[in-house]
Amino acid sequence: MAKEKRIIRFGVIGCGLMGKEFASAAARWCHLTDVAFEPRITAVCDANPAATEWFVDNVPSVARAYSDYQELLANPEVDAVYCAVPHNLHRQIYVDIIRSGKHLLGEKPFGIDRAANREIAQALAEHPDVIVRCSSEFPFYPGAQQIVNWVNEGRFGRIIEVEAGFWHSSDLDPTKPINWKRRIATNGEYGCMGDLGMHVLHLPMRFGWKPKSVRALLSKIVPERPDGRGGMVPCETWDNAILACDVETADQRFPMVLSTKRIAPGHANTWFIRIQGTEFSAEFTTKNPKQVASLPYAPGGVQAWHVVDAPYKSAYGTITGGIFEFGFSDSILQMWAAFCDELVGRDGMSQPFRCATPEEAAGSHLVFTAALESERTGNTIAIDWEV
Repeated sequence: MAKEKRIIRFGVIGCGLMGKEFASAAARWCHLTDVAFEPRITAVCDANPAATEWFVDNVPSVARAYSDYQELLANPEVDAVYCAVPHNLHRQIYVDIIRSGKHLLGEKPFGIDRAANREIAQALAEHPDVIVRCSSEFPFYPGAQQIVNWVNEGRFGRIIEVEAGFWHSSDLDPTKPINWKRRIATNGEYGCMGDLGMHVLHLPMRFGWKPKSVRALLSKIVPERPDGRGGMVPCETWDNAILACDVETADQRFPMVLSTKRIAPGHANTWFIRIQGTEFSAEFTTKNPKQVASLPYAPGGVQAWHVVDAPYKSAYGTITGGIFEFGFSDSILQMWAAFCDELVGRDGMSQPFRCATPEEAAGSHLVFTAALESERTGNTIAIDWEV
């Protein structure tokens, strides 16, 4: 007889695309095997009634729909919150969620700027029992998990260089109407870095590869877009960013290139990481989600890349056989399993890979803030990780 699962009652604040992805993940929780916990969405909140209506119509467990998030936070039938709202709303809403005592999985970048991020961090320091994590699903792909294992095993020898990125292409279309991500007031000065950068920095941060300095090349490619009312308005935020970083660890120093692009022709949603080392090299990209490439090397030996199909072997077991393909919806499900696992097990998680932490999100703000200064001055900017 199956063991009874611990039910975690969730509220969703921000009922857009990613809120719906969470609802879909919760609906297919039976896809996971041997997990002793399950999320149940009991309340939702959005300023747009049509957005909450979708949840009421499609998620039977939803008992309450609100337009004021404070009402959701006051609901004793909510244990934890997923919050997916524009960046300018992060500071106030995240702080209020934490102070309410409810656990939080929030969207990146955890504040519109570094000052907002510090306020969120302060609230968390005052409520250490609240579990707070940042959404970042791509490292849960099996190919990415394989690279995590190789790094943890020390396979690479001396690191030669690292490249990581996340690329979109939809903004190549100049007729695409402007949205909140193209405005500084709602997205912040980071532009594409705030929107995409935590995905790129998640694994480097987890590996302890903190940039000592950064030289940024930021691009504004489409100067204006339709406003949806027959006019044109300026695009205020950065479309693309390339960050050349100098990483220094306790025993080595190497270059790392980070790129976040909303205009990368041909790339619908491409996340990748490449690591070159003196003893081993590896790379994985979601553009070829079944494949992972590696190059083992011994002095005098052959230098040959090996490309193999990555089996459907995820952090949490599933009903899917290893011969089948892993996709975006699967990575979302795995991320949510990790968050729920940590809520229930704390330090006793059933597997060791956690969601992105607030500390890693704070580190991304250090990098993005330095990148903005680099763009303004044309200089390489040192990053002080002690501040």
